[in-house]
Amino acid sequence: MPNFPLRAVEDRTLTARWAALRAGALVWDYFTKGVACDFKEDRTPVTIADRNAEELIRSHIKQNHAGDGFLGEEHGEEPSSTGFRWVIDPIDATANFVRGVPLFGVLIGLEFEGDLVAGVVQHPCFNKLYHAVRGQGAFCNDRSIRVSDVSQYSEGQLFYSSLRFADKAGVTREFLDLERRFPRTRGFGDYFGFLLIAEGCGEIMVDPVVSPWDVAALKPIIEEAGGVFTDWNGKPTIYGQGAVAANPTFHREFMKIIHGKE
Repeated sequence: MPNFPLRAVEDRTLTARWAALRAGALVWDYFTKGVACDFKEDRTPVTIADRNAEELIRSHIKQNHAGDGFLGEEHGEEPSSTGFRWVIDPIDATANFVRGVPLFGVLIGLEFEGDLVAGVVQHPCFNKLYHAVRGQGAFCNDRSIRVSDVSQYSEGQLFYSSLRFADKAGVTREFLDLERRFPRTRGFGDYFGFLLIAEGCGEIMVDPVVSPWDVAALKPIIEEAGGVFTDWNGKPTIYGQGAVAANPTFHREFMKIIHGKE
């Protein structure tokens, strides 16, 4: 038996899927019409679409699961009285969103007593809904997804967020050592690169700088697709430095190259 209330998690995941679809429709409407962009203190972009989408998600969840807690990029924390907490990024890749690049997503992760147990991602531009509950597999819409079984560098593909992020995290040398081993690398940053790993389209995605809401929804999807998700140091957490998602072979390769761990 799982060490969490499976029925309650499945019920909440259905709520999250509906909330993500509604938020995705709202975000898409803003995207097609255009919105003004402001900047936070850290110079990351934010729009009325981000704020309204998170408000919609929280409102829908509260109507169905009173007492659950929240951690959201735009509206902060609310305590939980049920053991459940939702970790929300209403628009991941807002920088894409404001520049008209059709790669952005609505991310909703679910924790139970501090442990991630489910994740939902709505990809409005492709009309795809990714979802996973621990122990129940990972899906894109109704299709089961799985990481690749590629094990050779000659056949491998590396995704990454930004070389600037590697500079910011102080890991540029290590990242370039890894990158040079692959015949193909692509800068599919943010949530999109992680989902490509879950679908078997590449072998490893690295992002040296993330916040918990950037990856909370992604960790359960990666793991239920048969992959490995950790921070840069190999800990299976969304609260460490950076994030790495890969099939098992290339996660071991990452740890060996970056940290000298077998």
